[in-house]
Amino acid sequence: MNPPRHTLILGGARSGKSALAERWAQASGHAVTYIATARSGDDEMAARIAHHRARRPADWACVETPIELAATLARHAAADRCLLVDCLTLWLSNLLIDAEGTAFERERKALLDTLPGLPGEILMVSNEVGSGVVPMGELSRRFVDEAGRLHQALAERCGRVVFVAAGLPLALKGSLP
Repeated sequence: MNPPRHTLILGGARSGKSALAERWAQASGHAVTYIATARSGDDEMAARIAHHRARRPADWACVETPIELAATLARHAAADRCLLVDCLTLWLSNLLIDAEGTAFERERKALLDTLPGLPGEILMVSNEVGSGVVPMGELSRRFVDEAGRLHQALAERCGRVVFVAAGLPLALKGSLP
């Protein structure tokens, strides 16, 4: 049986999902391109980005793409390549606070339309945020709703979906490697 080409890795903050994705990317045997969606807007986020950079192997390519994820995936996907996207919820945040207000629908549709046809292995990391209390603010509620909808749509398109808690992966769809 062929392993699934596209994997959605979900988990809470500091659950171990990024570290798991990095181990799987390293074990894939393919050249790895790390696709970073974070924007360094303050010192705390800059420190998080530096932490992620420091633990990645030096031979991994890195592409920063806070908005146009589908186009970046299409440009870098190849049969002999593993793309690691970290993380979808930061990407979603970037879309929802877009000043023009047009990026969200366009980019979400582009990702969902593009992903199924992409070659190679793609690992997508995202925070599962729908298990807590309902947020008080309108934007926060929209974020939780849209993250849940995005995860459901991606889960339909991925051969493997994994939930990570305490560093331990649980296969929700497909099997663990």
